[in-house]
Amino acid sequence: MIDKLDNELRFQQDAMSLRAERQQVLANNIANADTPNFRARDFDFSAELASSLQKSHTQGRGMTLATTSDRHLHADSSSVSSRDLLYRVPDQPSLDGNTVDMDRERAQFTDNAVRYQASLTFLSSRLQSLKTAMQSE
Repeated sequence: MIDKLDNELRFQQDAMSLRAERQQVLANNIANADTPNFRARDFDFSAELASSLQKSHTQGRGMTLATTSDRHLHADSSSVSSRDLLYRVPDQPSLDGNTVDMDRERAQFTDNAVRYQASLTFLSSRLQSLKTAMQSE
């Protein structure tokens, strides 16, 4: 029963965690808008989501542990550093070598925040409907 519930909510869970990671990457770009020679970065959200879903589907469960030693456990976590961070190609080169386009970064940041909020709203309503279905009348 619990694994069916986990499978039902896994997509939203993966999407929200990727959105949170992307928000950090975009915030880092905005924070370094005036840093000379800083190169703006981002990752392909849809490709990373598909990879995450495929990985969790082939492993059978979303939360697995990989052992590094007989005496130690290491969590197999996916973080921003393990993502395929790509460099943005600037529309207009800057004299100081910075590739951050503030208009583009703000738009991407806002779009990502709105999509995160939409996923949160959907997940909340889905959990509320499951809660209602489990309650006796």
